[in-house]
Amino acid sequence: MRKFVIFVPALFALAACGGSEQSEIAAPEAETATEAVEATPAATAEVSGEKSFAKCAACHKVEKGAPNGVGPNLHGIVGKAVASVDGFAYSTAMKAKGGVWDEATLDAYLENPRKVVPGTKMAFAGINNAEERKALIGWLEEQK
Repeated sequence: MRKFVIFVPALFALAACGGSEQSEIAAPEAETATEAVEATPAATAEVSGEKSFAKCAACHKVEKGAPNGVGPNLHGIVGKAVASVDGFAYSTAMKAKGGVWDEATLDAYLENPRKVVPGTKMAFAGINNAEERKALIGWLEEQK
């Protein structure tokens, strides 16, 4: 019994020593976690653009060479002429629009497609959030 009484306090003393070593090890991990948080905004924008595209994916594809669906394939759409995807039957209104799908044009169109191109076949109501549109356009721009 006496050995137990001496052994237990010694065990607690050793445990306390080990605790300080763990805090030294934990500190660099905490810095790494902070760095990860600082890197998150750029990653979040990319992810949110890709997540936003989920709203479009029922009608559009972005993979190179994928067939048109209800809407045209959007691979490489940023910088492409309006109504220029081969094999897609555009509305008369979209054909008449003309121009290029640059960031500003896409932003306005994605906010309210029927306002920008009255008579468009696109039934999508639009994306009200400017940050979401920007992330989506950035993501689309990467799909080349």
